[in-house]
Amino acid sequence: MKQRWWVLAVLGLLVGLFFVFDLDRFFSLDTLKASHEALQQAYQQKPLYIIGIYSLTYIVMASLSLPGATVMTLAGGAMFGLWVGVPVVLISATIGATLAFWVARYVLRDTVQRRFGDRLGTINKGLERDGAFYLFSLRLVPAFPFFLINLLMGLTTIRSGTFFWASLVGMFAGSTVYVNAGTQLASITRLSDVLSPTLIISFLLLAVFPWIARWGIGLVKTRRLYANWPKPLHFDRNLIVIGAGAAGLVTSYIAAVTRAKVTLIEGHKMGGDCLNYGCVPSKALIRTATFLKQAQKSQSLGVKQTDVECNFSDVMARVHRVVKTVEPHDSVERYTQLGVEVLEGRARITSPWSVEVNGQTLTTRAIVIATGASPAVPKIPGIETVRYFTSDTIWSLTERPERLVVLGGGPIGCELSQAFARLGCQVTQVEMGDVMQREDADAAALVKAALQDDGVQILTQTKAVRCETTADEQQLIVCDQNGKEMSLPFDALLCAVGRAPRTEGFGLEELGIPLSSRRTIETNAWLQTIYPNIYACGDVAGPYQFTHTAAHQAWYASVNALFGDFKKFKADYSVIPWTTFTDPEVARVGLSEDEAKTRGIAYEVTRYGLDDLDRAIADEAAHGFVKVLTVPGKDRILGVAIVGEHASDLLAEFVLAMKHGLGLNKILGTIHTYPTWSEANKYAAGEWKRAHAPQFLLKWVEKFHARRRGEKAG
Repeated sequence: MKQRWWVLAVLGLLVGLFFVFDLDRFFSLDTLKASHEALQQAYQQKPLYIIGIYSLTYIVMASLSLPGATVMTLAGGAMFGLWVGVPVVLISATIGATLAFWVARYVLRDTVQRRFGDRLGTINKGLERDGAFYLFSLRLVPAFPFFLINLLMGLTTIRSGTFFWASLVGMFAGSTVYVNAGTQLASITRLSDVLSPTLIISFLLLAVFPWIARWGIGLVKTRRLYANWPKPLHFDRNLIVIGAGAAGLVTSYIAAVTRAKVTLIEGHKMGGDCLNYGCVPSKALIRTATFLKQAQKSQSLGVKQTDVECNFSDVMARVHRVVKTVEPHDSVERYTQLGVEVLEGRARITSPWSVEVNGQTLTTRAIVIATGASPAVPKIPGIETVRYFTSDTIWSLTERPERLVVLGGGPIGCELSQAFARLGCQVTQVEMGDVMQREDADAAALVKAALQDDGVQILTQTKAVRCETTADEQQLIVCDQNGKEMSLPFDALLCAVGRAPRTEGFGLEELGIPLSSRRTIETNAWLQTIYPNIYACGDVAGPYQFTHTAAHQAWYASVNALFGDFKKFKADYSVIPWTTFTDPEVARVGLSEDEAKTRGIAYEVTRYGLDDLDRAIADEAAHGFVKVLTVPGKDRILGVAIVGEHASDLLAEFVLAMKHGLGLNKILGTIHTYPTWSEANKYAAGEWKRAHAPQFLLKWVEKFHARRRGEKAG
């Protein structure tokens, strides 16, 4: 770091000396015109020598961002003529610009990216995708200072090679104009004479041309895509939605509210995975498991003895009853009343404007694919011979498995491992890495300790090798990081290793709609596929697999599909919260410490322990923490992690603050009811305030109070 500041100091000294010794007087138009003949004679006598001196001078001036580039370019034309001047000027200017780019990158980029990396993320992605176009366009606009382009681009992640060739090509037109003007130096009285309004407009049009060309190429490609499919003269519907999970339901609802004619097609169960197999049944199970744990700990509440008898089949019956109770919210009847046409059947897209279902072909102006995801089953030899379940099928259990092996240490694996352990199962959890790998180590450690306290045997850094069956039992053979194999007998095996997007059987292959490396449907920022009238949202589109993000995306998909001809909206992923509903819960939004370190983003950590919260103490739940990441020296929130009871509810205040740009000072200044769990957020903000108290001012105030008491200040 010190070396970088030394480089900056040396460069600053050189620039300072340039102005102290008034060297800029040698790079004025008057000086050039006065020495024009002498320079031409020198070039005629020693052409290569003069070209070398000229190029070196130009490179030094450009690399140090010194003024005089315009005069130097005119001098190139005045001395060398058009055909020699253009390549000499162009190459010299590009080398000098690249050196300035490297200096800015070496000295300042890491600091800027570390401090503002969260804000620059979108810019970096845009430059990674379209950096050459942006740079080329800027180089074609002479009104934009080239030295500023060099410095700003150096602070981004654009590649050096891209910067060099885009600058070389982009500066060609401007360099040619100025070099040509230099060949007619006598007719120039001031530098502004070179660029007429007409010429400036021409440059602007030239700068826009690559984008127009790109748009035109995209339009031609799109028309070629549609050329294979005859477009109907009339449409039966404005929108067809495939899939009635969270994304599909919200998409249909918005379409119906805006009075569009919309058809929702579901091939299995309304409500999708969340209602039938995920969020709702798992939380119902967790509620019962939590009660059993609380009953076991009743002595901590002053209750000497509690006798609780748990019948596993009754517990699972309650789970199904909860699902049935919630079911009407997502039912065919409700959505029909809202104005949605609901069809039950297997949908297949047969053209960009038609969908086939139950032998009937429906035409539509737009299609939204919201087919969700399904549990992934690992390809373990012998797994088809044993009794295995997924997060979809585990709810079919009616008898408690005495020995349950859970594959996977993510949120689903941890939630269900803990719940079944509290219901009396002997649970062994197997994970190739470590549990809760998406969370910081401090959060993961608390969850791991809680699982072990509930009796879960956790095998990390352990790989499932094969399944075996004998006459009287089933076994999972695993291998630890040292290569040692171990046999885990089980009565049921739960696969909780992730979910795979549902993309097969809906006609995507026939239409040539591409998939990403994660097998999600490729979409742009507006959730469009390669066919602009076909959209995808929810788990099938990614990048998140949460019910709330699926609903969030659904708004963009529906509005863009219905009104995109007039106005389109880019999906906003700037503030995405999520929770793992273990005990303790782990709730997070924004950056984690690990992510901030990986991305080189500077941050401060403020931490408040829930063991100090009055309500937590009263509830016998005084464990966990609130951790807030902020911009160094400022109260702007970069990320929050909360571990403890009610963490999912506490997080909402921080989500609101981040979404609307409110800092910790605003949270501190908000009245929170006493005694509540939400006070933890205010106390965390108070911890930040104490750490950033103005010590100098406080010392002065202390002296002020001492004088008011009639004491002499020390």
